Amino acid sequence: MENIVAGLELFQKGGLVMYVLLLCSLFVMAIGVERFQYFRRMDSGRGFAREFFALMGNEDYAGAMKLAQESSGNMAEIIIQAVERAADGQEVSSFMEIQSGVALSHFRRRLYYLNVIVTMAPLLGLLGTISGMISAFSVFNVQSAQATAITGGVGEALIATAFGLCVAIMALAIHAFFVQWLENIITDMEQAFSLVEAKQAELTKAGAAYAFA
Repeated sequence: MENIVAGLELFQKGGLVMYVLLLCSLFVMAIGVERFQYFRRMDSGRGFAREFFALMGNEDYAGAMKLAQESSGNMAEIIIQAVERAADGQEVSSFMEIQSGVALSHFRRRLYYLNVIVTMAPLLGLLGTISGMISAFSVFNVQSAQATAITGGVGEALIATAFGLCVAIMALAIHAFFVQWLENIITDMEQAFSLVEAKQAELTKAGAAYAFA
């Protein structure tokens, strides 16, 4: 309990900027939770991609179509839709390109805000520190035997910078996690759609038993 009280007192000593940084940290965590749920729901997964590539490499097109039909996520859905269009004699390359672009834009949504907070949080912390140092060195506060008070004021002012750096580090870690996840999705999509485009005739024939049932 004493640690909590001490933490709250330390937080308040950081000034008004600390409340802005607190809101930024809550915003970062909210984005992280929301994006994780979305990625987990809409990503077909690296497991699906590896199995799909293996089936295509073994020329088991019926198995590949069955796998896509029974899997969830954007990539599996686009593969099924592309094969359906190929069966109708429609062009699939531009279709997959457009659909993957739309899907990836949804994956990227809100990640930009994390990048902004990575840059903004240290600046806010620095602003709080400078504001605190101005107060500590104010000519109205400088009197005899106040050197210790001034030093303490500078120390309290540095709290804002430390907190701003913590928020930026957290946002950077979450942003890097999702960027890497997104890169994996992009790589898997490019490989899978290239295989679909190259083997669309075979997949169309195999898909008659699964995708169009």
